[in-house]
This record gives sequence, C-alpha cells and structure tokens, in this order.
Amino acid sequence: MLIRHAPDLTDNDVTDHGLYLRRRQFLGAAAGLGLAGLAGGAQAALSFSKGFSTTEPPTPKKDVTGYNNFYEFGTDKADPAEHAGGLKTRPWTVRVDGECEKPMTLAIDDLIKANKLEERIYRMRCVEGWSMVIPWVGFPLKDLIAAVQPTAKAKYVAFETLKRPSEMPGQRWDVLQWPYREGLRIDEAVHPLTILAVGLYGDVLPNQNGAPLRLVVPWKYGFKGAKSIVRISLVEKQPATAWNLSAPREYGFYSNVNPAVDHPRWSQATERRIGEFRRRETLPFNGYGQYVADLYRGMDLRTNF
Repeated sequence: MLIRHAPDLTDNDVTDHGLYLRRRQFLGAAAGLGLAGLAGGAQAALSFSKGFSTTEPPTPKKDVTGYNNFYEFGTDKADPAEHAGGLKTRPWTVRVDGECEKPMTLAIDDLIKANKLEERIYRMRCVEGWSMVIPWVGFPLKDLIAAVQPTAKAKYVAFETLKRPSEMPGQRWDVLQWPYREGLRIDEAVHPLTILAVGLYGDVLPNQNGAPLRLVVPWKYGFKGAKSIVRISLVEKQPATAWNLSAPREYGFYSNVNPAVDHPRWSQATERRIGEFRRRETLPFNGYGQYVADLYRGMDLRTNF
C-alpha cells in the first residue's frame, strides 16, 4: 500500500533528516520575503503531516522546479523556470468571495500567517502521462473556506489566477483563455487532502511552480492545480475551467486520475515517473481512492471524466 495512516508511520518514514532540517531554510527564506507569521514562533507553525503523505521517495528538486507546465510562461517544459523569474509576488492579495457570509481580501503574508503550515508529500500525475512525488508546504483549503462561512448556495469553488502579460509572456498569445480558471465541487474542496501550497521541498514556492499560492488536489490530474491564485469564489453553479473550455472532449471538469479512461490521443493506463526508466501502472485516483472514492459513489466516471 502506498499510503499509510499516521499510527503506522514515524517521522523518518515521511521526512528524511535533511528535509526536516530544511524546514529552517523555508522559515528563513519566508522571513526574508516578509512573510510575517513565519518568522518568530514559526517553528510551531510548520508541522509535518503523516496521515496522508506517501512514503515514496520524492522526485529530485531540480526536476520538480525545472520540468513544469505553466503556460503563462510558455508551452515548453523548461519555459517556466526560464521565464518566471520576473514575476513579482509581493505585494499580492487573494480575494475570497461569493456565496459566503464573510468575504475577505487578504495579503498573501497575512493569509500564510493565519494558517498552520504542514508538509504533505503527495504523488502528482500529469494528464500527459508523467508523474512526480512532491513535498509541498501548505494548509488545508477547508480551513480558508470555513473562515468565510459558506452559505447553503455554495456548491462549487472557482479559482482565478493572475493575468499579467507584462510578467507572464505566455499570456501574450491565446493558447488558453486568460486568466487561467479552475474549479472543484465544494465537497472536493473541503476534503482533507486538498491544500493550498505556499512552498515545496522546505523552501518558499518557486515562481515556476505557482508562487505565491497554488492549489494541490492529488487525486486529480495536475492541470487542476491552479497556480498563482488571486481569487477564490464560492458559487452555486459549476464554473468554467480553462482546459475544459479549450478542449471539452479531452479535458472534463472532474479530471480524476483514471487509468481506465484514455485521453482521446493516448492511453492513461501507465505513467512515466520522472527519474525512472520503466513506465509504471497508473493507480485509480492516483492511489488516493481509499480517501476519495466515496465522493463519486454512483457517478459514471467515464461520462464525468
């Protein structure tokens, strides 16, 4: 079994000693960026989640930060690392609004300060057929949603990302409809596995990985993880999403990892783990089925792909 519950794990199972020590690097880098709340008392603010973390070895950091899809900076895998350095992530605000009692606009530093950070080591499966294991630093999305007090009309959560062509050169072309948009059903959004990430590998989140705030939903294909988020809205109707708008026959709203449902142009039965030579079998829900399969009980996951 790839996922184990907390009672079965030790700290060494989840985080090796070097990674544990890099916690201080993350805190120091965060303090240097002005992330109030991670400096002073920050040691207590960052914990390591065992219950949902995989024990698989993480993908090397150079690959996690150097092999990316982030079309705002170009369509080649190397483009984000090459072109994202000019993105200014301070000042940055995130608006949380829609069907809720207490909408709010928060500076990113205040948002981080208000939440307890955890490390989650998750598998990531790209719809293109490659995969990684990434140690994220973030906090459960459900905590932010609870803070704005959703109304009974809140059925979905919509995510809007930054549109700034002057710093995101890929937005100068109509590769997708900008800004990039994504969405979840609200029960998916408040699931304990779903997090908003502000770091990876014990460091502040690099620009090419979606700084300063990105969505991570490990049982879905990676493009569901909206990067550089500026707005989160609770809505009554299913929101439009970037890839579904671009190619609805190829990219559905749910986009759960499903080896039994091929992409129209390639099989999803296997994947190439970055750093490995041989392909491996793709797991339903990316291996998180024991936690999330009940969310889709009774649904036809071929139709609702």
